[in-house]
Amino acid sequence: MQGQISSFNSGRAPIAILGVPFDNVTTAETLECIGQMIESGKPHYLATANVDFIVQASEDVELRRILFDAHLVLADGMPIVWASKLLGNPLPERVTGSDMIPQLLAMAEQKGWKVYFLGGTDQSVAAAAEKTLTKHPRLQLVGAYSPPFKPLLEMDHADILRRLQAAKPDVVLVAFGCPKQEKWINMNYRAAGVPICVGVGATIDFLAGTVVRAPVWMRKTGLEWIFRLLQEPRRLLKRYSRGIWIFGRLILKQFWQLRSAPHPAESSATPTVTTDLPGSLIIKGPAHLDAAEVELTRAAWVQAVEKGNVIFDLADTGLVDSTGMGVLIKLRKQARELNHALVLVAPTPQVMSALRLMKLETFFTIEPSVSAARLQLRESPGKTITLTTPPASPTAAVELRWVGEVTAGNVAELGATTEARLHNPPTGTSIVIDLSRVTFVDSMGIGLMVRLKKNLWRRDIPLVFRNPNEAVSNVLRYTKLEDYLLETSK
Repeated sequence: MQGQISSFNSGRAPIAILGVPFDNVTTAETLECIGQMIESGKPHYLATANVDFIVQASEDVELRRILFDAHLVLADGMPIVWASKLLGNPLPERVTGSDMIPQLLAMAEQKGWKVYFLGGTDQSVAAAAEKTLTKHPRLQLVGAYSPPFKPLLEMDHADILRRLQAAKPDVVLVAFGCPKQEKWINMNYRAAGVPICVGVGATIDFLAGTVVRAPVWMRKTGLEWIFRLLQEPRRLLKRYSRGIWIFGRLILKQFWQLRSAPHPAESSATPTVTTDLPGSLIIKGPAHLDAAEVELTRAAWVQAVEKGNVIFDLADTGLVDSTGMGVLIKLRKQARELNHALVLVAPTPQVMSALRLMKLETFFTIEPSVSAARLQLRESPGKTITLTTPPASPTAAVELRWVGEVTAGNVAELGATTEARLHNPPTGTSIVIDLSRVTFVDSMGIGLMVRLKKNLWRRDIPLVFRNPNEAVSNVLRYTKLEDYLLETSK
């Protein structure tokens, strides 16, 4: 089960760095966790995040959400490890895709796992396959395919999924480049049904030998970026200089705002977890939601989320640090995997400030009181999307309202429901879909919006989407479809 993977525990709490929840694991522990995921047979995805990745995620809501929901997030860069030390919860080591993947391939050969290479160029993926099989002759490499280069929403996803479903791999290494590969994985990993999908970027080129890695001493000292910069100065100079400036500035801001005040461990009481509504529990948040408190209470919180819906009362939490934020994200992720709800109640100004700093306030369900949280759980237990019809409009438009999140997990159901409502609209009308109560949409959701608009256009029926919030507008801008979907013309 996916829920089993949330219980994988290195013994060290995760840490949130600029809103990205990094798992506190070594390379060896990562490989052990991957083994557990493959044994479960359920689909999972991993992310290896470096500084450039984090900077992109700070501006791209969809990419930030993908990292928020990833089953495992690994620190692929020494600056991230250094930042974790500054923020009070040191990550044990850098876990890079380019170092981990060769070990994973060796492990796959030993365990009999089936592997699929997806992406890169025709030449690089073929060379990577050939050299990998030379090194690991007993490896079950069940496919190596480079799809035609197209924008994400124009790719033939159905064809790729057919290939994966026919090959039945245990591990898919996706090399479309960041963030395209992460968005492709998020859109398709459930339908592919592959236990492990991971974006590997240039690792296919490393395996093919078309790109040379830095010497070991440069990798160990965190200087590999200099080697890469010398190889491709025109492409990387602007990216690296911008990334270092933004990352450094934001890390100092996080350090200053979320620094933890020392307090005696013995002052921390046993966490208060009480039964509330049938199938739900209340956790009374501590005064200090920091690394010291998390060490004492995390296990009880995890157990509460495993049992059912959780109301997390933060009314008395006056301090939160980067570790406390990492644990909140991990609990939210675990609840989501188990189809349980996690509701934050009455967060103090300090907690809300931390959520806003990390741009995560819309990723949590937040209510002002325990009674409001109870009502929310009664009215929409586990539901992420609904479709409503507003009161009749005085115009000639048929109006629908989407409510909740529009993601790969529910887009098929929402699409079918919406198309059924629009099957036979009155002659001469136009269609309006109101997005004012949509909290998030991913690329799969954008694809649904495009499909609906095109299908109605073929029937000479105009469709327009209206009133997106900033998070939805952000995703529309990154897909470059804001004008097309929000305009009133056909």
